[in-house]
Amino acid sequence: MTQSPIEVGAKAPEFTLPRDGGGEVSLADYAGKPVVIFFYPKANTPGCTTEARDFTSLLGAFEAAGAVVLGISKDSVKKQENFAAKQELGMALLSDADGDVCERYGVWGEKQMYGKTFMGITRATFLVGPDGTVAQAWPKVKVSGHAEEVLDAVRAL
Repeated sequence: MTQSPIEVGAKAPEFTLPRDGGGEVSLADYAGKPVVIFFYPKANTPGCTTEARDFTSLLGAFEAAGAVVLGISKDSVKKQENFAAKQELGMALLSDADGDVCERYGVWGEKQMYGKTFMGITRATFLVGPDGTVAQAWPKVKVSGHAEEVLDAVRAL
């Protein structure tokens, strides 16, 4: 069953997940700062690579605006590390191996490709405001120009 993505104005679900390079990241670590959370289906696939590289190319601008960018998928920490190294990514990549965070954000559900139906992550991005609520949501991301659009939303906070 597909859940609806979390709504703008709702409290962002808290999480603590393992990250590439070791250690864990919690949403609470960034209380009082804007946090961009982008969910992506699978490391090292074309769309996910483009999206992650686009965010990486704008990391300095996100940081200048006071925001943190986090990428989340169900890939293992090892796959996240390989993805980050191969693509020279700059943000923390978090492993939601059991899919709990994906479900709580409403991005896990039925997808279709080549006429087949399967369960997977819907490419989605959430901007969590400094107060911990979802300030903006992009429930079905088209990769081209997306990172710039999110940066504009961060700057408008």
